[in-house]
Parts: sequence; structure tokens; C-alpha cells
Amino acid sequence: MSLLLALLEDMFFAMIPAVGFALVFNVPVKALKYCAYGGAVGHGLRFVLMESGVAIEWATLAGATTIGFLGVYWSQRFLAHPKVFTVAAIIPMIPGVYAFKAMIALVTINNQGYSPALWASLIENLTTAGFILSALAIGLAMPGLLFYRRRPVI
Repeated sequence: MSLLLALLEDMFFAMIPAVGFALVFNVPVKALKYCAYGGAVGHGLRFVLMESGVAIEWATLAGATTIGFLGVYWSQRFLAHPKVFTVAAIIPMIPGVYAFKAMIALVTINNQGYSPALWASLIENLTTAGFILSALAIGLAMPGLLFYRRRPVI
């Protein structure tokens, strides 16, 4: 039961930045709830996969791909561009903590000098942030690669 409550809490708190960035990006008012749903579903899927033991990079790829497919579905249903629904919904999965930790390690190396622990922290957090950003980009591009090709996949 606590996992379900944690999932609902995670999804609720993922909706807030999704709607906030949708407002910043001037998304039409009728599409705001779909941005919120997309952010909640993608972040919730990532949460469930991570609780199941999947690495954050692969869980992010699955969440971003789900958001991408939902965006394509909603764009065909409501005759809008998929980016209206997907860009704001993907924002809650941006790896801010990993990027912040990498920058803190870099600044500390600059101020205090090199140490193997700081260097390891920098490299680990920087590569994790890079892989998560790559997963977000690939996940959002996946529906376009499959549906909007001029040539068949095979």
C-alpha cells in the first residue's frame, strides 16, 4: 500500500512542473491537463521501474518513450503538434540533481585541488546526467522515427 501512495505522490508532484513549464511555453489551456497527465504517467512509469530495480537511465528511456507515444496519440486526436504535449511533460525527468552534483564536484576540484574521490564523483554524476538526457531525447524521438518515416522500417 505504501508503494501505491508513493507512486501517487510521485505522479502528483511530477504534474506540477509539467503544468508550470507548459504555461511558460504558452501551451493552449485545453492542452494543459494532457501535459500534466503525460508528466505524471512518464514520471510514474520511471518510478515504478526504478522501484523494480531498473537503472534510472533505462527507466527514463521507457518513461520518455511513453510520453512520446502519448503525445503522438493526443496530437492526432486533437490536431495539434506532438511537441505541445511532450516537451512540458518531459521536464520533470530532467536530471538536475546529477548535473548539480557534477558541477559541485567540478567547482570543488577547482577550489581545493584534485582528489580521486572528487574526480570520481564528477565523472559518475556527469555521465549519469548525460545518459539520462540522451534517454530523454531518444525516447521523445522514438515515435517520430517509427511513425513519420518516409521509408519503411524494414
